[in-house]
Amino acid sequence: MNPNDVAAYLKEHPDFFENYADVVADVMIPHPHGGRTISISERQILTLRERAKQLEAKLGELIQFGEENDAIGEKVHRLAVALLGARSDQAVIDVAGYNLREDFTVPHVALTLWHPAAAAAAASEATRSFTAGLLHPHCGPQAMADTAALFGEAAPLLKSFAYVALRGKETFGLLALASEDAQRFYPEMGTLYLTRIGELVAAGLLRHLEAA
Repeated sequence: MNPNDVAAYLKEHPDFFENYADVVADVMIPHPHGGRTISISERQILTLRERAKQLEAKLGELIQFGEENDAIGEKVHRLAVALLGARSDQAVIDVAGYNLREDFTVPHVALTLWHPAAAAAAASEATRSFTAGLLHPHCGPQAMADTAALFGEAAPLLKSFAYVALRGKETFGLLALASEDAQRFYPEMGTLYLTRIGELVAAGLLRHLEAA
């Protein structure tokens, strides 16, 4: 018999352990961490303890993620309340920039618009085309063409970026975030909250732009 045959037999005959309890009690196996042998029952207890530790660690991670999401959700709520209080499209831009810098600790925030009712913007055709193609927020180390225009003198120091399209019926603006930290915005990061922030800022702006 090979080990697979033994394992299959034991699975098919669970009463073996009851019928031969004395044999099972006498079987000694190596301790998982070496040094001595232990009984099968002791090994089972060790396995259960290890699984319990793994589950405890996983639960700790879930609790931590939940707490982090609650904190971010509270920040998004504060941003939404502040945007509701903005009395003009420029006030929306100012509120969004302030909250993202102060509450979300994003060091560099830029917002450019090309809505017909907005003040003349310097957004290039490349920027408009890039933004129109954003189905989701884009994060990573690569800057787009108008980085210098968006971030000014800080542009050469920036190492990670997040770009969020502002849309109503059509794309009408770009929210750009940047950091000197290369790991702040990375391609694999979740973008759910960036999406929501973009939707809030877009709605806040359109409330004034479409009324103009």
